[in-house]
Amino acid sequence: MNNAPAPQGAKENAAKDREEYGDFITLARVVKTQGRHGEVAAEIHSDVPERFAAGMKLFGLRSAGSARHPSAEERRPERILLRIEDLWPHKGLLVVKFAGVDSISDAEGLIGCELQLPMAERAELDQGWTYVSELIGCTVFDRGREIGRIADVQFGAGEAPLLIVADEVRGEAKKGCEATKYDVPFAEAYLESVDAGKREVRMNLPEGMLEINAPMTAEEKRQQGKSGK
Repeated sequence: MNNAPAPQGAKENAAKDREEYGDFITLARVVKTQGRHGEVAAEIHSDVPERFAAGMKLFGLRSAGSARHPSAEERRPERILLRIEDLWPHKGLLVVKFAGVDSISDAEGLIGCELQLPMAERAELDQGWTYVSELIGCTVFDRGREIGRIADVQFGAGEAPLLIVADEVRGEAKKGCEATKYDVPFAEAYLESVDAGKREVRMNLPEGMLEINAPMTAEEKRQQGKSGK
């Protein structure tokens, strides 16, 4: 892992962006190229991908190593302005064609790029758009019962983002004092409400889902290992 500090120019660019636009929020991340004419595939960090539209302008945050063979200049984190020319869903991802990105080579430079909007522009979007990146730290309830806090959000494994919910209270009651974690799909079918002010996510999960999706404890893994011998 490269822990080298960002170049001074990168820090200056980031500071300039914050001064001009304020903080940013990530809506999606480019994961790969798609097609021969500059299209890219992105994983969505919002539960309403239909809110993306042709003509929409986004900021692309290119982090170190976004390009396949980055030069010293390309390794500097920077935001570039992008305009969506066309888009369509494909296998759980969103395929996007940006204006001016017309070849596979151009598209490769966007791999790993975070697609962002200034926080101030959130008010211009329809109410009800939940940003998955803001869910970390929220308390999750299943049919009114608290099951834990969101420790992480994973993307790309299915149609819906996966909430990693940690039940620290239950974990302390077990040997090792590690938080019990559940994998919970952030799917509309299970979602009751999201209260950003209270930092609460209320869901109605299918009976037995938490038991099925809970990873094995260290003791359970040892027992499984013994039974397999």
